[in-house]
Amino acid sequence: MPVRPLTRLALCLTLALAGCTATDPQWHADSATPAPSGTDAVTTLASATPSPSASPSPSAPAGAPKAALAVGVRTLKLSRNGRSLPTTVWYPATGKAGGSPKTNAPVAPGRFPLVVFSHGLHGLPAYYEQITRRLAAAGFVVAAPAYPFTNRDANPFNAGDMGNQPADASEVITRVLKLDTTSSDPLRGHLDPAHVAVGGHSAGGYTSAGILANKRDTRVKAAIVIAGGSMGAFKGARTPVLFVHGDKDPTVPYQTGRNAYTGTSWPKGFVTLLGQGHGEYLGPSAKGFDQVMKTMTDFLRWTMYADAAAKSRLSGDGTKSEVSKFEARW
Repeated sequence: MPVRPLTRLALCLTLALAGCTATDPQWHADSATPAPSGTDAVTTLASATPSPSASPSPSAPAGAPKAALAVGVRTLKLSRNGRSLPTTVWYPATGKAGGSPKTNAPVAPGRFPLVVFSHGLHGLPAYYEQITRRLAAAGFVVAAPAYPFTNRDANPFNAGDMGNQPADASEVITRVLKLDTTSSDPLRGHLDPAHVAVGGHSAGGYTSAGILANKRDTRVKAAIVIAGGSMGAFKGARTPVLFVHGDKDPTVPYQTGRNAYTGTSWPKGFVTLLGQGHGEYLGPSAKGFDQVMKTMTDFLRWTMYADAAAKSRLSGDGTKSEVSKFEARW
């Protein structure tokens, strides 16, 4: 399987992310660890219904779920030009909300936006289940590929292959959306191809930004960049982007995220985790996790479901004294 030589951009990213590991005990929490009582963002959905004044576009889904949903999980064997992309999919399921995702559980009624979530160097989709399952419970189908040369088990491992990952993520979008019209697939009729978002942490944040640059994937209508930066200037239609970054990040400097934020004129928001590093705030019992999770969930509810009330909550979601601050230019 050929590996593209390092480009100047890929080399810079490799150096910037050297030592980035999703298994860092500072932030990696067991995905089965429950969130502290009262801090799970999806428990707030009952009071997060769309405002009567909201005016969703004609192609928008009927409305975001009014309460948290059960979550199912399955795996897909995907690939692109010989590049293996095993993908874990979390989705809204029938049954009682809460608890661990159930393998191959029946899909909940309705159509749901798609979110592709990308892992960091030496990461795996399972490392981010504390995020992905909560997004699924909030009404999103979340597809998380393991990238062939940067995942934990990659052999050989090649951080410079990040430059190929935006195209991998686009292929995952194509393949998962195809299930909406595949007669034998459980997701048939449950995916909303008009509403697609991407997100990711560290190298996955760069990957998500890369989808909006260079060979732009025009299907992507929103992006979340966690502890990452840009892969070139954003191109195409204005697309809301949410940045999340610790202001003491030793791996991807805070200024890198700030430069990406200030360098775009698109609708944008920024959550700063005060005094925090490269991702310890992503653990479900960690300081700042609640603010990050609520902000990401409401950002996606606004951009994917046209939920105006969710947009109005964003500043409050991302702001807590001595924990986090939020700013935006929508």
